[in-house]
Amino acid sequence: MVNPLEFLQDVRAEAGKVTWPTRRETLITTALVILMVLLASLFFLVVDWVLRFFVTGILNMVH
Repeated sequence: MVNPLEFLQDVRAEAGKVTWPTRRETLITTALVILMVLLASLFFLVVDWVLRFFVTGILNMVH
């Protein structure tokens, strides 16, 4: 069993080792995430249109 005081000291020491991103790094990362979301959305929109075209064509041929 670890002493609670010792545990808190270890937590504080580990928290001191954390390197936080700069404002610039955060903005660049955020912009890249937004860009990737937009690209993924566009990709799935195109895939949906293509699949709808083929499925509609197949169903019209059968019916």
